[in-house]
Amino acid sequence: MLFKKRFKKDHQNNLEIRISEDERHLVGDLINQLREVLLSTSAEGSVEASIRRLFPTAYNDDAKEDAEYQRLMRDQLLEQRLQQLDVVEDTLKAEVLNDEQTTSWLTVINDLRLVLGTKLDVSENDNFSPGDPDNPENQSFAVYHYLGYLQGEFVEALSK
Repeated sequence: MLFKKRFKKDHQNNLEIRISEDERHLVGDLINQLREVLLSTSAEGSVEASIRRLFPTAYNDDAKEDAEYQRLMRDQLLEQRLQQLDVVEDTLKAEVLNDEQTTSWLTVINDLRLVLGTKLDVSENDNFSPGDPDNPENQSFAVYHYLGYLQGEFVEALSK
């Protein structure tokens, strides 16, 4: 049996998406979890450690300037992220993505990886080897690696 690529460009340069219902369901669940974290930290006014990479520091050497930047830009960045989550959620059952939808999918997959990788404290030297499937951390590592694989296939399809 030949492996079928999950993403492929069509003749109009749109992206065909061929992920299973289980994969679509997983991505939908992850989107809901990320949205919940984004909205809860927005309401609290603080940034949860797991999403700090989604709101990067603009001024590493000047905490006062960085605080001002965050004050001015954070709501705009949050709104953009929420809009991208909406686009992916709205197209979870789609078979073809246009350019805007493709950009949102790629951004959301990357954001999910960043957040999960931060929660798991992943480094470049980490090698995942499956252990007890009932261990939540092992399941999270498996999801993290799945998202990386999905992102890789996505980028490969776009580069053709």
